[in-house]
Amino acid sequence: MMTYKGYSAKVDFDDEAMIFHGEVTGIRDVVTFQGKTVDELKNAFHDSVDDYLDMCKSRGEEPEKPFSGKFVVRVSPDVHRKIYMAAKRAGQSINAWLNTTLQKISDERR
Repeated sequence: MMTYKGYSAKVDFDDEAMIFHGEVTGIRDVVTFQGKTVDELKNAFHDSVDDYLDMCKSRGEEPEKPFSGKFVVRVSPDVHRKIYMAAKRAGQSINAWLNTTLQKISDERR
């Protein structure tokens, strides 16, 4: 995963065209870039993010920000109680327990 100015990108390699191509993730706007070498790819990523920010500024628009890391989840009272009890057993707050648990799940799926 590449990051620049708070933006992250996913990169793939096209073995037929022999080129790396990437896309900024975590925003609805489409920001892409490509390069034949790692240095080209990195420079193209930086240029694309800078171009995106400049374009938004020239239009008087606020650029989309990547995910903040905050989201609201509504669960049943029973599930809420179970989460609370699991966090309590782990000696953590609900937020810390959920973060740890979700990180483990995310790591397992890589």
